[in-house]
Amino acid sequence: MKDECAKNNTESISGCREPCPIERGMRVIGGKWKGSILWHLKDGPVRFNELARQMSGASKKMIDQRLKEMEAQGLVNRDVISTRPIAVAYEITDLGRSVLGILNQLKDWAEEYGV
Repeated sequence: MKDECAKNNTESISGCREPCPIERGMRVIGGKWKGSILWHLKDGPVRFNELARQMSGASKKMIDQRLKEMEAQGLVNRDVISTRPIAVAYEITDLGRSVLGILNQLKDWAEEYGV
């Protein structure tokens, strides 16, 4: 982080005045369950209840919150399939898809080092 601050001439005694690229990236994809949601959407649109089944460790409320955040950030699109009963599907956007390489590297790293 210090190198990035120095490069941008934003170094101060307390550190960077502006978040470095790592911090900015983590603000977008670092929320709990966000990476998993993107990973589950990588092969195509998934209906909400199916996504909830695939992510057995997360509550529907938590998944709903993360999906709303991710929609606002431009990582996923929400498609209302029907209104009675309500049925929605989520699809990864180009921005969300651009994160999949990083997630794949993270998966490989976790498998290699047993974390």
